Amino acid sequence: MAFLVLARVGDSNPRAVIATTILSYSLSSIVTGAVFFLMGKCKLGGMVGFFPRHILIGCIGGVGWFLVATSVEICAHLDGNLEYNSTTLRKLFEPDTIALWVVPLFLAFFLFIIKRSVEHPLLDAGYFLSIIGIFYFFVGALDKLELPDLRSKGWVFEAPEAGVPFYHFYTLYGTSAPAPLGQDLILADFGAVHWPALAETIPTMFALTFFGIIHVPINVPALGITMEEDNVDIDRELKAHGLSNALSGFCGSIQNYLVYTNSVLFVRSGGNSRVAGVMLAIATFGVLISGPIIIGYIPVMVVGALIFFLGFDLMREALVDTWGKVHRLEYATILIIVVTMGAWDFVVGILVGILLACVSFVLQTSRVSAIRNSLPGSIAASTVRRHPVQNRFLQDAGKQIHVMKLAGYLFFGTIVGVEKQIRTLLMNEFEREPIRFLILDLQNVVGVDFSAAEAFTRIKRILKTKSITLIVCGISVDGEMGIALCSVGLFEEAETVRYFATLNSALEHCENDLLVALYQRRGASAETEIGIPKQDRPRLSSEVMYSSPRRNQLQQVATKAFSEQRPTPQARWQEYHQPLQLLLQTFSTVSTEPEVFWYQAVSFFERQAFRAGEVLYERDEMADGFFLLESGMLKADYLLPQLGKFSELIDEGTTCGELPFFSGTKRTSTTSAERDCVTWKLDQAKWEDLQKSQPLIAQELLKISLRLTSERMDAITK
Repeated sequence: MAFLVLARVGDSNPRAVIATTILSYSLSSIVTGAVFFLMGKCKLGGMVGFFPRHILIGCIGGVGWFLVATSVEICAHLDGNLEYNSTTLRKLFEPDTIALWVVPLFLAFFLFIIKRSVEHPLLDAGYFLSIIGIFYFFVGALDKLELPDLRSKGWVFEAPEAGVPFYHFYTLYGTSAPAPLGQDLILADFGAVHWPALAETIPTMFALTFFGIIHVPINVPALGITMEEDNVDIDRELKAHGLSNALSGFCGSIQNYLVYTNSVLFVRSGGNSRVAGVMLAIATFGVLISGPIIIGYIPVMVVGALIFFLGFDLMREALVDTWGKVHRLEYATILIIVVTMGAWDFVVGILVGILLACVSFVLQTSRVSAIRNSLPGSIAASTVRRHPVQNRFLQDAGKQIHVMKLAGYLFFGTIVGVEKQIRTLLMNEFEREPIRFLILDLQNVVGVDFSAAEAFTRIKRILKTKSITLIVCGISVDGEMGIALCSVGLFEEAETVRYFATLNSALEHCENDLLVALYQRRGASAETEIGIPKQDRPRLSSEVMYSSPRRNQLQQVATKAFSEQRPTPQARWQEYHQPLQLLLQTFSTVSTEPEVFWYQAVSFFERQAFRAGEVLYERDEMADGFFLLESGMLKADYLLPQLGKFSELIDEGTTCGELPFFSGTKRTSTTSAERDCVTWKLDQAKWEDLQKSQPLIAQELLKISLRLTSERMDAITK
């Protein structure tokens, strides 16, 4: 800022340069205060939580390096900043310079040794005060030691001009000459300010504001880490910084923010209370009023040792205490931040740290697979309640369905693993267990980036070469992820990519496709004997009619499923009236009793028809009967504490509500007709009559109920 003003005004008018410069400092403080307060008011302090902890620790170490370098600069009286070159090295080891910084360095390390065995809040303050006392003891005891001589050799700070009041700088704004020292205050009239030059400093003001914004979110959490204070309200701290900077600017002063090192020293010295803070403010104001004359009596070695001690302590906290506690990649990040801050700049170190944090995040996140589960369809089955023959068929044929459940945020780092796993599935296992459908369940995916969305189209092309249908489920096509996938044209080819809202509906579609192939193999219509859901029934692919590994496998599984079914005169069943035909069809795979046995149970069942949408029974009501479904489809809606809400479709040729009925418990679901249905019901009164008149049939029904329940539990828990 000063150089900008000097370049615009010129060195011929020093009063205008000084007035414009100090006013630009004040305005930058006001701007900084406004930005800080708005950030706190808008609760942007929570963004600090996005800074990884090892980045903050690296910044702590960088501050430590900066302090060590600052101490060397002060003690050795270097011109400018510490530069890492041979010229500076020769300067440091000159005979009249080496003792100036080696003595403070020794005093700092001696304090480290003392603190290993002594822990007291007043140790630091007492130690440095004792150094001042010992120093002046020798100055008074030895005639050769004189303060003017010690100042000229760099052992004591130069004494500023005496008698300068703290309000003297206000006179520098005016066009008149400064007031004589000791006289009354002359209020600033801003007559000496060069306004065009001031306007040119506005970009630099915002740069200073940005510099402050970087420091506060770093210093405050870093202080919280050091003090083991986890409940740090960053928004409150930002508003406090905003008020203090605005007040400082209106008083004509410069920016201010929490200084990490000073705060650590103050707290460790026992100043961890509000009273201590007030006392420090009063003491600081007293020094302001008395003037800077006291500086001319402070030994340089005291300040140097203090800064050395703080610097090495912070570097120890960042580099030594974290060794073996953090991941090697995180430790390398800490080390790079420390070196960058020390060798280049504090802000550069923070930016490098943020960049490394991003790279580290990508590398570590990419190592965590986005695939939470990978299951064949024989294990991940739909909740449709099917006939036992169909269930046995799908336990083997379901291997042609493969489900991959993805989770997290899919981006270029994690989608690579998904694509690699799919390629492995097709290359290594396809000949042994060929698949027909690949279902990608995105229910637990929180988002996708463009690279991941493009990868889905590559996956589609890979699957298309193997005639595998890609099914995407668990998202809404109108949602953010659905729009992202549609934007890359994933759903443009309906024959190769299908979409379903839920995993259950996707599994149901695939199972229906396999069941159609099953009955095509049997040479019967899919609607006869044992039906499949008619809704969304897929068309048979040409593969069913020609030889392929998938078709051959389906033929073998279908043959096995029907061969395991007890041979029965299926054609003769068609001549029986209901519900005998339904009883034989439903119980043929779970009971060995003949037709004459079940004929005795016909009179106990009552035909009931339900239109689509009608409710058969409600959840939590006492069971008063169980149903055999002759035609149509039922839907059972469950609400369980461990599973939440889910639905189960009940297909024709199966039973419904038998377990609560036979056990005398409440219903666990609300069951309604999904389509027009015809059922046969055994109610409580008929059940009691059946137990009395036909105890063997009643006993067989109880056995069947347990067998069916066992099969359903196996299907659910797989």
